[in-house]
Amino acid sequence: MADTEKRRRHASRTLEAGNAAEIEQQENELDLLELFYYLLEHWKQLVAAAVACGVIMALISLFILTPKYEATAKLYVMSRTDSAINISDLQIGSYLTSDYQEVFKTWEVHEQVLQNLGLDYDYEQLEEMLTVTNPADTRILEITVNSADPEEATVMANEYADVARNYIYEVMGTDEPSLFSVALQPTEPVSPRKTLNTVLGALVGALVMAAILVVRFIMDDKIKTSEDITKYLGIPTLAIVPAIGSQKKAAARPRERQGR
Repeated sequence: MADTEKRRRHASRTLEAGNAAEIEQQENELDLLELFYYLLEHWKQLVAAAVACGVIMALISLFILTPKYEATAKLYVMSRTDSAINISDLQIGSYLTSDYQEVFKTWEVHEQVLQNLGLDYDYEQLEEMLTVTNPADTRILEITVNSADPEEATVMANEYADVARNYIYEVMGTDEPSLFSVALQPTEPVSPRKTLNTVLGALVGALVMAAILVVRFIMDDKIKTSEDITKYLGIPTLAIVPAIGSQKKAAARPRERQGR
C-alpha cells in the first residue's frame, strides 16, 4: 500500500510539473498575442506619434537645416610622353593618382585658392568642404566642394582643379593632369534630404510610441477579466457580479430621457 501511494504521489507531481510547464508556455505565447492586440488597439497613438515626428522633421529640414550644394570638377591623370599606352604606363598613372590626392591636403594649395578667390576660410574649414576621390579602376580625380552657396561651390571646385594642376606641374615635376570636366553650378541641394528625413522621423516616432506601449503593457499587472484569473491564478471563475454603480447609471439614463 505504501509503494502504491508513493507512485501515485510521484505521478501526481510529474503531471503537475508537466501541466505547469505547458501552462507557462501557453502564457508566453498568449503574452505575445495579447501584446500584438494591445498595440493594435492603440493604433491611433502610433499613427499620431508617427505623423507628429514626421511633421517635426519636415519642418526642421525646411526651415532650420541649411541646404548644402555640391559641385565636382574632374582631372585626368595620364603620361603624354608616349603615344602608345602600355601596362607600365597604366600602373604609373594609378600610382600618380594616389599621389595627387595628397596634393589637395597641402597648405600651399589651400592658401593659393584662398588668395585667388579672396575667401575667408581657414584650412580646417576648407578640408571639410573639399573631397577628392578616385573612382575604382580609373585615373580620374573627382574634386568635389560642398557649400551653402551653389556658385561658391562651383567656383571653388574649378579653382582647386586649376591650382592643383599648376602645383603638380611646377613642384612635383610631372606631367600636368588634363582637365577632364569642369564643375557646373548645381541647381538642387544634396542635403538635407527632406523626404528621407520625414520618413525617418515618422518611423522613429512610431518606434518610440511602440516602446512606450510595450513598457506600459509589461508593467500592467492588474486582473481585468475572468480569463486573467484563470491564467494568472490557475483557478476557474464560478460567477461574475456586475458593477452596481454601472447598472444604476444605465437604468437612470432611460428615466432621464423620459423625464425630458
